[in-house]
Amino acid sequence: MKNFLLLLFLFAGILDSGCQKVQAPEKMCVDSDFNMLVHDYLDYTVPTISVAKLNERFGDYILLDAREAGEYEVSRIPGARLIGFNSPNFIALKSVPKNKAIVVYCSIGYRSEKVALSLLEKGYTNVFNLYGSIFEWVNQGLTLENDAGKTNDVHGFNKKWSKWILNKDYEVAY
Repeated sequence: MKNFLLLLFLFAGILDSGCQKVQAPEKMCVDSDFNMLVHDYLDYTVPTISVAKLNERFGDYILLDAREAGEYEVSRIPGARLIGFNSPNFIALKSVPKNKAIVVYCSIGYRSEKVALSLLEKGYTNVFNLYGSIFEWVNQGLTLENDAGKTNDVHGFNKKWSKWILNKDYEVAY
């Protein structure tokens, strides 16, 4: 009986450890509260990349915007392609090699994580979720663009979420 209980507890511990979120990453966002918010929303089903690392090696990645078209039209990270979230346009990646480095982003990283996981399931092997996504990009004062060129507008998703756009050099749009 003791052996059975010991095995049961060990097995339960193994199952439980696979269901827990990873520890909070080192501070990847300029604001600690935003960092923890992002951490709490992610499942870590795909690797994350920090804004600083992406910016450091910017030209090495294909950028995919997992927000909707209205958000993308307001502004985006320079060079990003719209893939969307509700009905992702995977056809846009038809000519992209499966091993090409891809970074997916949205507002904070929740939607982009789901799209990035879909890419992994479709056979792409070098996919990352941008931790803090476009909000953190803006919070670090990095450039945005839209069809007219450089912009300081950023789509805040809604009033609840836009409070995390902390850099006052940017105008929040809805």
